[in-house]
Amino acid sequence: MSSMQIDRLLDTVVRYGASDLHLTVGRQPTIRLHGHLQNLKTKVLDSEDMVGLMKSITPERNQQELQEVGGTDFGFAYGTAARFRVSVFRQKGELAIVLRQIPNRLLTFEQIGLPEICRELIRRPQGLFLVTGPTGSGKTTSLATMLDYINTNYDRHIVTMEDPIEYYHNHKKSIVNQREVGNDVPSFSESLRRVLRQDPDVILVGEMRDLETIEAAIRAAETGHLVFATLHTNGAAKTIDRVVDAFPVSQQNQVRVQLSTALISVLSQQLLARMDLAGRVAAYEFLVVTPAIANLIRDAKTFRIDSMIQTGKKFGMQLLDDHLWSLYTRGIISAEEMIDKSKNPSELTDKIHKMGRTVGRTEWDEEFEAGGQ
Repeated sequence: MSSMQIDRLLDTVVRYGASDLHLTVGRQPTIRLHGHLQNLKTKVLDSEDMVGLMKSITPERNQQELQEVGGTDFGFAYGTAARFRVSVFRQKGELAIVLRQIPNRLLTFEQIGLPEICRELIRRPQGLFLVTGPTGSGKTTSLATMLDYINTNYDRHIVTMEDPIEYYHNHKKSIVNQREVGNDVPSFSESLRRVLRQDPDVILVGEMRDLETIEAAIRAAETGHLVFATLHTNGAAKTIDRVVDAFPVSQQNQVRVQLSTALISVLSQQLLARMDLAGRVAAYEFLVVTPAIANLIRDAKTFRIDSMIQTGKKFGMQLLDDHLWSLYTRGIISAEEMIDKSKNPSELTDKIHKMGRTVGRTEWDEEFEAGGQ
């Protein structure tokens, strides 16, 4: 299969606005469109096709890494149409490739439905702003939107550390320097170690993967920088627990104190399929750290955070399940989609039943949940 054909495949991805392209031996090329997999009407791929496809897009350095450790990730620009984040890996002795499309167009707050209060919070000169959620929940897009807002409206030096770089930012009112882990710098922790000498105002840490990175991000937030970072956690309270639990027990009290003053906000998100099939919609849980919440963090009472988010609507806070419920009652998402992505499925199922509606699930599921909750 020639590089001509990888172009044809990528054209299809761009044309349909698919999020991913899956290539693996024994199956036709498959795209993920609005969350669902669809085979393309081309030939089934064999070993030779896969090697050809891999070589046509993978840089030398990454081919080397694939040889040594059985997998590699990189990003590349596909003309001006789009960028792709690529993962090449071995499976059953064969190659598999997944390409994630990264839109070139930066979106606005309105387009992605980010809570309005984000604008206020990201004007702050310092603090830690965490964006969390499972893989593919749109964290990168939310962060890119916030950075673009800062870049457009304020004169700041923004330094990002990403693996790989996804959205490209041009210098606008701000200066934006983007460092790619593996290309420009060996690791997130190394990049963070250097960043404070680079006179940054805003720092984006693509992922807080290890203790060293988490520590450095908190330290940077305490010393007069606005730090954005992501974690793969669900929900605001759980995110705080995860950060604290990354530290040895002897340091956990100290970290709670640091977080209670450094943390500005936790935005936790999920992406859901829309009922009208016009793409996907994000649901957000949003925690704003008020003095009362700072006290809960310091006193290790994160289990009380959810009820404070519920009463914190005037600060722009909201619970994920409340946002899901509003998307459901406005007819934007299905009951099944809401239940699947919710934190308390049984509670929402009860609310649906009280409306005299049912969820398209078997009684066994409900039985199981009633027993399991």
